[in-house]
Amino acid sequence: MARLFGTDGVRGIANTELTCGMAFKLGQAAVVFLGKTIVIGKDTRLSGDMLESALASGIMSMGGTALLAGIIPTPGIAFLTRELRCDGGVVISASHNPPAYNGIKLFNAQGFKLVDALEDEIESFVEAGGTQIQDLPSGDAVGVIVPVENAGELYIDQVVQSVTSQGIRFDGLHIALDTAHGAASTTSEAALVRLGAKVTVINDDFTGTDINVDCGSTNLKQLHSLMAKTGADVGIAHDGDADRVMIIGANGKEIDGDMLETVCAIDLKERGKLAGNLAVSTVMCNLGFVHAMKNAGIEIVQTQVGDRYVLEAMVEKGAVIGGEQSGHLILLDHNTTGDGLLVACHFLAACKRMGKTAEEAAKIMTCVPQVLINVKDVDKAAVATNEKVLAAISAANEELGENGRVLIRPSGTEPLIRVMVEALDSDAALRIAEQLAGIVKIELSL
Repeated sequence: MARLFGTDGVRGIANTELTCGMAFKLGQAAVVFLGKTIVIGKDTRLSGDMLESALASGIMSMGGTALLAGIIPTPGIAFLTRELRCDGGVVISASHNPPAYNGIKLFNAQGFKLVDALEDEIESFVEAGGTQIQDLPSGDAVGVIVPVENAGELYIDQVVQSVTSQGIRFDGLHIALDTAHGAASTTSEAALVRLGAKVTVINDDFTGTDINVDCGSTNLKQLHSLMAKTGADVGIAHDGDADRVMIIGANGKEIDGDMLETVCAIDLKERGKLAGNLAVSTVMCNLGFVHAMKNAGIEIVQTQVGDRYVLEAMVEKGAVIGGEQSGHLILLDHNTTGDGLLVACHFLAACKRMGKTAEEAAKIMTCVPQVLINVKDVDKAAVATNEKVLAAISAANEELGENGRVLIRPSGTEPLIRVMVEALDSDAALRIAEQLAGIVKIELSL
């Protein structure tokens, strides 16, 4: 049986894979394993109301209190869990996935995602059917729902204050913003305007079925068009739950998570705030990031892919910055999970201190050409044992030598295998990636 929890919570197509029954049991589990006061937030997916109702019912069936924060970015719930002194937090979101998907992410009282061992205990609880009827409270012992009326404002204030406390504002800056029909539609524009920026926003409406569709941080075409139309100084794009961010410079340069981390890490070091002189990333980071950190005299730790593993390494090593190329960055002095709005603001603050535009600041890192191909409808589990695939990887690494690398791994959140190749020569990277993707498709097709 497949593990219930993936790299980022429980995720699947809503009402078929991620069911109300499962959400109810996860609500019960939240009370059993975390405590009686649980704050819940969601993105804009149509299935969010349905799963929220089931989850809250599970919490109340155990005598817990469900604090409903409504539509709010994932980092907002991590913050509110701490701010409201809750025993735990839950986000109903499938992040960057298509609208039909949804997910349930749990946070502990400190706003951290749960460790594997605790997820295993919760999974066993859910598979056993949750709490049995004879063990449920009744009468005045059942729980209640309490709305959190100012949830978004509390989150916005925290981000704004983290910038103004540095003596920084964005007056005179024109920002183009794409909120992906998602949770950032309720927060990011307001925060940036409060910091003095002029903001032109798109995709800040939502139907529940348009989240992430051809927009946001995974598809920057609309943001490029908006910037060309408005002449904005910088563009910001979020994914559906706004734990990620991608930036576009005025010249059209796309600035990904590796570049954002480079600029922010060096800025922290120059201000004497880079704890341990350390930055954390994953094995998927661009070689250019590794070189940039080395040139800046900053040590790096690389983890397996997944923000939870980045965070674990940050906590273990005492680091304050870590992230992924996808734009999922954690600034641990300010929040305990990826925070797209916070990172965008701190990147822009760093640019202002440097006296540079976004694209000028990003030049600190020189990207090594990287090709990523997603191979669908394949057996993810077999990639680690198939002899022909392993032989092809070995041959590719031998060809590239020290001037590149190959990484093939199953996605933790989607039914596909990712083939990534880096090489100093972009044509070689593309050729080798296509060859490997073809072999994976032939050997591992379902």
